[in-house]
Amino acid sequence: MAIELVRTAPLSVVILAAGKGKRMNNPEMAKVMYELDGKPMIEHVMTVAFNMQPKRTLLVLGWKKEIVIEFVAAKFPSVEFVEQREQLGTGHAVMQTQAALQDFEGDVLILSGDVPLLTEETVKALIGVHQMSGADATILTAELPDPTGYGRIIRNKDESVKKIVEQKDATKKELSIKEVNSGIYVFNKQKLFETLALITQNNAQGEYYLTGVFEHFWNKEYHVAAVKAVDPNEVLGINDTDQLENAREILTRRMGKSI
Repeated sequence: MAIELVRTAPLSVVILAAGKGKRMNNPEMAKVMYELDGKPMIEHVMTVAFNMQPKRTLLVLGWKKEIVIEFVAAKFPSVEFVEQREQLGTGHAVMQTQAALQDFEGDVLILSGDVPLLTEETVKALIGVHQMSGADATILTAELPDPTGYGRIIRNKDESVKKIVEQKDATKKELSIKEVNSGIYVFNKQKLFETLALITQNNAQGEYYLTGVFEHFWNKEYHVAAVKAVDPNEVLGINDTDQLENAREILTRRMGKSI
């Protein structure tokens, strides 16, 4: 059954697509241009984004941006392109959109260009919970059979999110949690950029991580909600050719069921 999206605040979408895809077979090709079902990954993500009927859609690009721009501009003429000249993390990528969104007031949906199995129904549910609950940020989560490597979601008794614990920092009890952070979010725009200004590069990779904003959200007692994807396959990211082939198989099965 189709989910109707009841909008209580304007929405803009930011899609992160600047990555190189170092583990893919062709280092000269933008990762988001690898195909699933005869379409580049980025087309799958852009289609979901535009079906949310946002006021603005911004695509953050870096590696081989010209090829992506040429393809996307022909399919989605209203999209706005933002360049991330140095790949300094997801937080840094979102920072690049601040000037473009300066006059926008509302919520910002953050999507990843290499997560192509995400469905319209799940994103509508994410936005719906975010806006109807009055949350300041809402995280899309998934329960994975093997959550190794993912940040674990720790919830409060009221089901709001208490913290995200990365694998390396988790206790034995926390490691047993199978609900993980997908990296897909909805934020109140003002609070997102207010807290992005506070995150640092104080980590082993020297990057600005978008997850760094949540510590500041909790310190300020902002409400962080979460929505769990019904199908955990929807949040799978594509980082190498094996994962791409697995995504192709999942999409084939999904399409077979829907016929």
